[in-house]
Amino acid sequence: MEHEVRAGRHRHSVRAPELDLRLDEPGGRRQPQKPAGLPADDLQHESRRLGAGCNGKADDVPPQRLDEPLLQLAFEERVQPDPVDAIGLLQVLPVVEQHPEELQGREKVLDACYLYREVTSEAIRMLLPVAAFDVDLSIASFVAALDLGLRRNLAEVLNAPLAQWRVFLHPKQRRLVEMHANGPVRVLGGAGTGKTVVAMHRAKHLVSKVFTGAGDRVLVTTFTRNLATDIYDNLRKICTPDELSRLEVANLDAWAGNFLRARGFQPKLLFGDEADACWENALNVRPPDVALSPAFYRSEWEPVVQAQGIASADDYVRAPRLGRGTKLGRDLRRRIWPVFQEYRTQLVERNAREFIDLVRDARQLAEQGRQVLPYRAVVVDEGQDMSPEAYRLIRALVPPGPNDLFIVGDAHQRIYRYKTTLGHCGIDIRGRGRKLRLNYRTTDEIRRFAVRLLADRAIDDLDGGRDDQKGYLSLTHGEAPLVKAFATVAEEYAFIVREIRRLVDAGSQPESVVVAARTNTLMEEYERALREAGLTVFRLRRDAADAVDRPGVRVATLHRVKGLEFDHVFVAGATDGIIPLAKAIADDDDPASREDAETAERALLYVGLTRAKKSATVTAAGRISELVGGPSEPSRG
Repeated sequence: MEHEVRAGRHRHSVRAPELDLRLDEPGGRRQPQKPAGLPADDLQHESRRLGAGCNGKADDVPPQRLDEPLLQLAFEERVQPDPVDAIGLLQVLPVVEQHPEELQGREKVLDACYLYREVTSEAIRMLLPVAAFDVDLSIASFVAALDLGLRRNLAEVLNAPLAQWRVFLHPKQRRLVEMHANGPVRVLGGAGTGKTVVAMHRAKHLVSKVFTGAGDRVLVTTFTRNLATDIYDNLRKICTPDELSRLEVANLDAWAGNFLRARGFQPKLLFGDEADACWENALNVRPPDVALSPAFYRSEWEPVVQAQGIASADDYVRAPRLGRGTKLGRDLRRRIWPVFQEYRTQLVERNAREFIDLVRDARQLAEQGRQVLPYRAVVVDEGQDMSPEAYRLIRALVPPGPNDLFIVGDAHQRIYRYKTTLGHCGIDIRGRGRKLRLNYRTTDEIRRFAVRLLADRAIDDLDGGRDDQKGYLSLTHGEAPLVKAFATVAEEYAFIVREIRRLVDAGSQPESVVVAARTNTLMEEYERALREAGLTVFRLRRDAADAVDRPGVRVATLHRVKGLEFDHVFVAGATDGIIPLAKAIADDDDPASREDAETAERALLYVGLTRAKKSATVTAAGRISELVGGPSEPSRG
């Protein structure tokens, strides 16, 4: 009665020639350094190991061979968690550092060496006292640590919960946290690379080391209320009371609303039925001989008219319409402008505002400079979801200068369809763009499955360029994602319940399991089914952090799990028409906007799957989504 697909593991069939790397002069390898706290005989043992074939002379280095397994490892763009592979790569590293010309066309090998050195160094620091090692952990220290019985713990360290990685930053992450920047910084990185961790530590660093005056404040902001709540909860765990007192954490819409209310404004936000009524009245004035659907006007409003603050027909005629597929000439723009003008009139008559209006109003007040704001810097998380108007407000909050703006994001995870070019918003990141490539959370099998969802999509870098996921690597391996289709909803419910019980019986905590669905209605249905089966369940709500003291399997929407992580993720109800959500795409008849909507739906599934540390399962009753590559119909036999 069920059909199962185990997403396959793809391997490249790369045949690379062996490469001899020889050193003809002494001194090519550093003398192994003794890590403080290690017995002398252990270090001697390690020196003998590294010096085998050197006639006892540390300065004589034997020929090193970078053989095919290591080349293939690098070309496959993945890093194995096996410490034996790590030793091989690390021992090659000093050679290739001295003779990089030997690696022309083999740059990924060198990248893999560096990645191993950085990650395993940090892993060992998590196992042993930090004082036991120099800042630059040597190869000898690494191998000696393995010899002391730590090999079996390495995988556990790399699978450590986010709480530990909040304290022990990867070396590249630490460099970003502590860097001195002469202006705004943008950090890109795929899911699980620690962007939010870096953003939090950057905020802590700024208030503790850079802007230390009693009145100095750093604003930490993001797009949604629940992410802001999660960030504040995590900052409490890494900051002193004084540091926390000088950090302000808020999603930008809430910040703008509070800013306006503190200055006597009482904005009323437009929602749901009232917004529909405004549009219904506005569409009454559309030209009857213009073949544009009602959906077109609404989709034109937000990214073109509203996003650019267009207030007249003349402005609309001159305005760029980037990302829109339906061509509109100057005359046609003038003819349809009354629809947008009437919609704005409807808002005014109701004394109502949209969220982006609040952001624009706040920016205009901030730019007037009547009151000096206390912020010395702004740290932005999930920057891909911010609108151009949001970035113009962020730019207005702090004067341009060193260490002023720090923005982390990943357009592969853009689920709210805003697109921004930072340079057009007064934020110049030239020379200060950085990228994180190591995925600490997701297994390589889950990463590959998720990346495939966006492989043929054009993804931007937040500043008008293109982004990609070359070099995006996972550190661990596991089972490939499981895709299962069922004939009935009851069968799907029963399978999810059985799997959760199996995981708990095997030692997983119920709180490490989440069942995520595309819509609130579906989430409530799965929550009810789990409760009726006798499972303890806790729903993750939009405006509250995950309560770690509340027991039970987590249930949430796919939007709500953004920024979180779990050992096991079930994406439930992934039927055709739900993932991607047909309504989200069908409501827009502009071809370019429809493509953006489809990309956002793919990104949402990408976000959901990459919350998983150990396993990801996709289920459906009926015809399963084509995005997951599973069977189009469930088996009935």
